[in-house]
Amino acid sequence: MNDKTRRDLRQANQTTTQAEPPKITFPCDYPIKVVGDAVEGFVDMVRATVSRHDPSFDPQRIEVIDSRNGRFQSVRFTIRATGEEQLKALFHELKASGLVHMVV
Repeated sequence: MNDKTRRDLRQANQTTTQAEPPKITFPCDYPIKVVGDAVEGFVDMVRATVSRHDPSFDPQRIEVIDSRNGRFQSVRFTIRATGEEQLKALFHELKASGLVHMVV
């Protein structure tokens, strides 16, 4: 291999430096599933948190599913996502509650 055919791998490849199109086009309907402890107030906490991040959210459209042994609950809903920052803030606040194990 001569010097002309070598390339410096530390240099960014032109194909990797091109801007990638966004994976999600905002605004959009965005389904979310929250899994947490099946304790009193869990679903109400999820409703209140989501309502703060999406004023158009309809709390009556939440679907709650209990785990087989009743220890956990899965809360499913759809919000009107306006941007990545909104989603990050919502996920962070849900996880910070201490009751949420997973947000998908």
